[in-house]
Amino acid sequence: MLRSFSQMEQHILKGEGKKRVALAGAHDLDALSSLVDARRKGIVEAILIGREEKILELLNQLDEDPNGYQIIPQSEDALCARTACQLVRDGQADIPMKGMIQTAAFMRAILDKSNGFVPERGLLSQATLLELPEEERMMIISDCAVNIAPEYPDKVKILQNAVFLAHRLGIGCPKAAVVAPVEVINPVMQSTIDAAMLSKANERGQIQGCIVDGPLGLDNAVSIQAAKHKGISSPVAGVADILLMPDLCAGNIFTKSLTYFAKLPTAGALLGASIPVIMTSRTDSPEDKYHSILTAVILSQASC
Repeated sequence: MLRSFSQMEQHILKGEGKKRVALAGAHDLDALSSLVDARRKGIVEAILIGREEKILELLNQLDEDPNGYQIIPQSEDALCARTACQLVRDGQADIPMKGMIQTAAFMRAILDKSNGFVPERGLLSQATLLELPEEERMMIISDCAVNIAPEYPDKVKILQNAVFLAHRLGIGCPKAAVVAPVEVINPVMQSTIDAAMLSKANERGQIQGCIVDGPLGLDNAVSIQAAKHKGISSPVAGVADILLMPDLCAGNIFTKSLTYFAKLPTAGALLGASIPVIMTSRTDSPEDKYHSILTAVILSQASC
């Protein structure tokens, strides 16, 4: 089981050959520096797509020889994203990565049916992978950036996507807490009803590969003491590997608070596609963008 980003890095270095990452919008210092770092460590090869003059300027700023990179000049966001996805579709790259381009342009290219990246009836979802140094383990939070107000069928797929990531990290049977404002079923709070349905579906074997419980408040999902104080007896409460959030607003605000207040190391992953995808926020630090590269490479490999 991988318990930190450092362990993920070491696992990758001991494993398969380098993955080829196509960075769409490479004219961005933070995205480019994270990819340069991964290349220097022998984790990836890089294809840079974007404004060539700016890319060369940034490589010089990073003391990096441009001859070690394939650079494809493109000026428009849509063309950058389309080119990165075409390279992956044609087998010239393994992983597309979002740089300094609009998320909408990048997502359109990923969802383009001609690329065949999204299985029929599949659902793309975002997950934030979080390192908890004091507990020496990882946690997955989803969905924080793609599905705005998921209904029950969507939450099933978001959960399954998160479980897939957990399995890739070596967590054989991840514990998933379905988070709601309260831990009791309230008919006027749809999130509590969805949580109870997910829990029951898991109990009956309709959702497999994990243990699901909910509704759980955030406090008793992550704190054994809080769960005991509220009299909650659950195999998930206080030890959750996955936090399934009620909607994007809750997930987005929660994960950003962990980054900006708690300063915890994170990675972003786009799940549900047939290929690993690196889609980070423009405000993510170079370190967290590097963690996202590690996560995508782990997703491209066999389970740990």
